[in-house]
Amino acid sequence: MAETLVSIKRVQKYMQSDETNVMDMSVDLTEDFQGSNQETVHADGDEERDEAEDKLLGPPIATVNENAKLSEAGISISGLMAKWDVNSPDYSLNGVNLRVQPGTMLGIVGRTGSGKSSLIQAILGELPAESGEIKVNGSMSYASQEPWLFSGTVRQNILFGQPMDRRRYAKVVKKCALERDFELLPFKDKTIVGERGASLSGGQKARISLARAVYRETSIYLLDDPLSAVDTHVARHLFEQCMRGYLRERIVILATHQLQFLQHADQIVIMDKGRVSAVGTYESLRESGLDFASMLADPERDEQSEERSRSRSGSYTHSHSDQRRNSEQSLLSMADSCMDDLEAEQANNQERQEAGQIGLRLYSKYFKAGGGFFAFFVMMGFCVLSQGLASLGDYFLSYWVTKKGNVAYRADNNDTTRSEELEPRLSTWLRDIGLSVDAEMLDTYIFTVITVLTILVTVARSFLFFNLAMKASIRLHNSMFRGITRAAMYFFNTNPSGRILNRFSKDMGQVDEILPAVMMDVIQIFLALAGIVIVIAVVNPLFLIPTVVLGIIFYQLRTFYLKTSRDVKRMEAITRSPVYSHLAASLTGLSTIRAFGAQRVLEAEFDNYQDMHSSAFYMFISTSRAFGYWLDCFCVIYIAIITLSFFIFPPANGGDVGLAITQAMGMTGMVQWGMRQSAELENTMTAVERVVEYEDIEPEGALEAPADKKPPKSWPEQGKIVFDELSLRYTPDPKSENVLKSLSFVIKPKEKVGIVGRTGAGKSSLINALFRLSYNDGSVLIDKRDTSEMGLHDLRSKISIIPQEPVLFSGTMRYNLDPFDEYSDDKLWRSLEEVKLKEVVADLPSGLQSKITEGGTNFSVGQRQLVCLARAILRENRILVMDEATANVDPQTDGLIQTTIRNKFKECTVLTIAHRLHTIMDSDKVLVMDAGRAVEFGTPYELLTLADSKVFHGMVKQTGHATYESLLKIAQKAFENRQNHSLSS
Repeated sequence: MAETLVSIKRVQKYMQSDETNVMDMSVDLTEDFQGSNQETVHADGDEERDEAEDKLLGPPIATVNENAKLSEAGISISGLMAKWDVNSPDYSLNGVNLRVQPGTMLGIVGRTGSGKSSLIQAILGELPAESGEIKVNGSMSYASQEPWLFSGTVRQNILFGQPMDRRRYAKVVKKCALERDFELLPFKDKTIVGERGASLSGGQKARISLARAVYRETSIYLLDDPLSAVDTHVARHLFEQCMRGYLRERIVILATHQLQFLQHADQIVIMDKGRVSAVGTYESLRESGLDFASMLADPERDEQSEERSRSRSGSYTHSHSDQRRNSEQSLLSMADSCMDDLEAEQANNQERQEAGQIGLRLYSKYFKAGGGFFAFFVMMGFCVLSQGLASLGDYFLSYWVTKKGNVAYRADNNDTTRSEELEPRLSTWLRDIGLSVDAEMLDTYIFTVITVLTILVTVARSFLFFNLAMKASIRLHNSMFRGITRAAMYFFNTNPSGRILNRFSKDMGQVDEILPAVMMDVIQIFLALAGIVIVIAVVNPLFLIPTVVLGIIFYQLRTFYLKTSRDVKRMEAITRSPVYSHLAASLTGLSTIRAFGAQRVLEAEFDNYQDMHSSAFYMFISTSRAFGYWLDCFCVIYIAIITLSFFIFPPANGGDVGLAITQAMGMTGMVQWGMRQSAELENTMTAVERVVEYEDIEPEGALEAPADKKPPKSWPEQGKIVFDELSLRYTPDPKSENVLKSLSFVIKPKEKVGIVGRTGAGKSSLINALFRLSYNDGSVLIDKRDTSEMGLHDLRSKISIIPQEPVLFSGTMRYNLDPFDEYSDDKLWRSLEEVKLKEVVADLPSGLQSKITEGGTNFSVGQRQLVCLARAILRENRILVMDEATANVDPQTDGLIQTTIRNKFKECTVLTIAHRLHTIMDSDKVLVMDAGRAVEFGTPYELLTLADSKVFHGMVKQTGHATYESLLKIAQKAFENRQNHSLSS
């Protein structure tokens, strides 16, 4: 009851949580085309919202009158005040007023944390308004800042429940620059991307997310910084071909840090601390003298006028049109050729299901985890002793009743014969040893002693079993957790989080709670049955015949039942994993799901998963009940045989009759329950089987190297990195295709190396190889030490990283910066100050002790990357890796990060993966990657002027003539400074 009440209260608290007022944006809320196509989000729940919500059951917006609706689309925001945390004194959006006309491209810019994403979320209805209102006239589509992909094929992620239009699909794929990626993927657009797109690069995920938004034909497109995760060439392609080309007649709201594209926007909004500080065109804002003018003072802002007009009008040359048309036709052909058998060929990583019986090896593993076989045999000894005492008590009670009956019989018949009873002899023996006991009370004393001993031994048995079960649960959990934390990244790429959660929640819950109770029942019942059989045999040995027959029948029934129920139980456990995975994925992409109006689609999919699990669970319960029914039937027959036998073979005394019948009746219920519990024990042991399976996951490698391979604490002293014929693959199969192919180059100590290349070229894979996160061939040497021979703790603790997707953990800010409590608060504050986060953290309610939500969602993506930079500053390692660390920050914050790196890491080797070319133009070297190979490696200036392949030269040229000249000057100046420095030294 206590557990039930706690569970009910938790469910009640959840059910009473405030519900969001987000509406299904994909439905038609219009009554006519004359200005009534408005979704209105007010600060208070009035009749207007109720009426809108009542219309959510209407059909999706029809596409036949798309042009008419496009001319009426618009967004109006007036006096908007909104904040994510109702208890926070600060508003995320403060007094926002904005109006967007049909066909407008609106660029939203501002510093990190200024409210760009919050404004988009408010338009979507995800951020509740405290005052003011938002009116949206038209349907919306949305691409999130952090791309959300579900576990399915690339095509399924793009279509997202929309019907397949092959021509439109081909066009969208072309506009989103996904053609070459489809060629590189093993099964084209039918490649399964894994949970959260684990098998794709950041740029590929961003473009698939954008393609999903673009494929959905709506009048308004909300794009939250989709250009940050791609290189400059692809970014320009997406902007010109997709946003200003394919979507030129739609409203496009683009939050971005890529200021070079703002001059092509019809309207620009500058956000600052949740306010709209300025609105206007590119020219008017540049001439206004606002701070935005300094933000625009960027080498990438000046483009040739013909490029600007080309992008604005969406007009292209004849050759571009031919190329696009041919590409679309080839894509259509590819879609036709991708037959369904590809999906069958593709490695479909279903959860493995064991087959057959639960072997003794699994039981021995469980008991070993509980303390070993000695503890098990001691516990079993107490179980046998407990049952022996209980049976002895029953037998002595029968003996006592029979004796009293004999005494009364002799008294009535004046029988003076001496009985061969136990008490006189026992009384004589007690007197001989000096104990005087009343013979009349001796039976009472004996029965009392037996009862007390039974209680004491039973309590001791229970404590021993509790200790064994507790140890087994703890050790099995710890070994599974150790197996997960030591697993290679391939395991996480191929196993959804729901599958892992299933093992740690439901399976581990069964090991903790259900298995000990069932096992104790089985031990008690079978020992009790053994005692009952012995007692019945003592009363009448002939009773053993029906007992043995009954035992054989029960065993055959159990064997027959287990053949089905064991696999059904395994099936029930496996069908539970997709439920968890679906819930986790849906919660992660909730804003995208709502923006696409896909709630019902996801609900239907969840219902399907839940129905599959419920079917398996119901089947298991049904087979269990059927098994119990047939056991009851045979038990009734057994009782009838025992009872009728006393009419055929009368017993010597009435006590034996009562003893035999009570024992038989107790036995029937006990046998039925015992058989069910023994079957349940084997079924529940499948949970142990699944837990133990995760103990044996292939580990990454040794955490600690042997003493002769262990580097000194000062390693690496210099930071020299040598890649020697390095190849990398993400799967353990040696025959699988390598992602990196025979890389060989040297990074000198203290060098700052920029790594560039098209998305999917292998840039992040290079970092994986450095950290040994995948399967490497060849070698990586750091200061002449082969990293493959080192312990992972020694290697990874000496390399700092600011990842492409910044990670914050649930806990305090201090814990996120210094999880091992190695640094003082002063040092933590200094590191925050160097990344300009000191004021942000100081404004939090508890400063460094302020709680960080799961995934750091109470910070913007840019702020999370700054926290990662602060971590790196604290570590003071000789090697720093930045994986597109400035992709989601504004240019000023980008400049701050670059300055901080130059100052704090000037004595370190720095590897920077970047799409913003100006961030790596003053690097010592640039590594150009393409299709997993290093195609160019040298100084930026040499690659721009002297290289034969001209790959890097072409990438810089793509930024425009003015930007090319500016970047060339930066590279030349840096090259000359290094030359002068080397001459002077």
